[in-house]
Amino acid sequence: MPILRLLSRRAARPALWPLALAASIGASHHRAALASPADRVTPIVTAVKNSAPAVVNIQGQKSVVEPLAVGRTTPASREVNGMGTGVVIDSRGYILTNHHVVDGVRQINVTLDGGQAYVAQLVAHDRETDLAVIRIKTPQPLPTIKLGTSQDLMTGETVIALGNAYGYEHTVTSGIISALHRNVQVNETQQYLDLIQTDASINPGNSGGPLMNLEGDMIGLNVAVRAGAQGIGFAIPVDKALEVAAKMIKVEKLESYWHGITPLAIDGPAGPVTIARVERDSPAELGGLQRGDELEQIGTTSIDRPLDVERSLLGRRPGERVPVLVQRDGQQVALDLVIAAKSGRTRTEVADVAEPQMSTFQQATWNAFGLTLEPVPAAVLRDRGLPLDGGMRVVSVKPGSSAASQGVVKGDILVQIHRWYTTSEEDVQFILNRADAVAKLGAVRFDIVRGGERFFGQLALSVDGDTARR
Repeated sequence: MPILRLLSRRAARPALWPLALAASIGASHHRAALASPADRVTPIVTAVKNSAPAVVNIQGQKSVVEPLAVGRTTPASREVNGMGTGVVIDSRGYILTNHHVVDGVRQINVTLDGGQAYVAQLVAHDRETDLAVIRIKTPQPLPTIKLGTSQDLMTGETVIALGNAYGYEHTVTSGIISALHRNVQVNETQQYLDLIQTDASINPGNSGGPLMNLEGDMIGLNVAVRAGAQGIGFAIPVDKALEVAAKMIKVEKLESYWHGITPLAIDGPAGPVTIARVERDSPAELGGLQRGDELEQIGTTSIDRPLDVERSLLGRRPGERVPVLVQRDGQQVALDLVIAAKSGRTRTEVADVAEPQMSTFQQATWNAFGLTLEPVPAAVLRDRGLPLDGGMRVVSVKPGSSAASQGVVKGDILVQIHRWYTTSEEDVQFILNRADAVAKLGAVRFDIVRGGERFFGQLALSVDGDTARR
């Protein structure tokens, strides 16, 4: 019996060794597989790596007016730190973000992925869609975000959010598209239409950052969270955001010259950009461009969407000749577009007024703003579809002034300077009485109405003839 036990033990050893060896080898292979760098580089990792250099963090301070407290007759204000995110849409430093991120911010501080910090200028905004374009000037061209389309989004597909969540720069979250075409009422005056709903964590500070697909294409601009709810965030579809961005950086608005082209992406953002209309006697018509031409290139910029038309012409000067390539009847045609000032005027070719003809009020606005102004009743603005209580029409612009450099022209209606509306002479006088304090802030935002649209820029007030600078 003892011999039988001994033989059983010896016989068991050869059978157990191969199993143990196989398990050891399997574990070793498993560890090697987990450690493989190639397997760890998922589509999300790649998308974030490629997109992060084009995503910026935005911070700044603004004054918030608090409700009247018991016993107080005037509202109190306090300073708050604002934060948000933006995406670079042009290598010259043009950044798309939300309007609420930069609204009322005295100094817009922008930090790049590499840590470099800059102060941005507000270029344009659209309150209705809560979008804004700001710009920083850098010594080198910036990487731009890879733009996708929101036309073919699918409920349930994986998405990635990147932004300055709670001030933690370049925070990455992921999830899925929970729903499409959501309408969200934020408050009594603000409503977002046709949003993308996602369960990717979107937190305060993510506003203005990209919502991306697994290919790293931006398919939305993060805009809002649902207070008190987890896993419910919203983004503006990228097609809508870029359509608004194209209008905001239109050269006719920003730089007072024009091209006369109305571009249209007939087959969506992925299709060719076709000229839908050429204005009569415009630079486009004089250059030989025709309705139906497919735009391929303007200058050195490839035209992939209507936004590129405006990008290609920003920073040009009247009289500059820009080469244009189009497809016409299946053939490539080379043309030239000569930039021209709108209505034959340059930004500094504006009417002057002799000082002896000015009233005391006009003399004060001429010295402080570089403008002479006259009241406009509320009915004029409301007839244009603008719910404003009045404004001040620009009678003349001082050549070389801050207002002239921002493109203000005779006929524009001034409706706001800094935090104050300019509905009457009394409102403007209120600002003039505080000109010294306002001038110390540097360039402040001003809003004008031109035609039926509202524009804004940065105005540096002058005190005793000296223009205040940042």
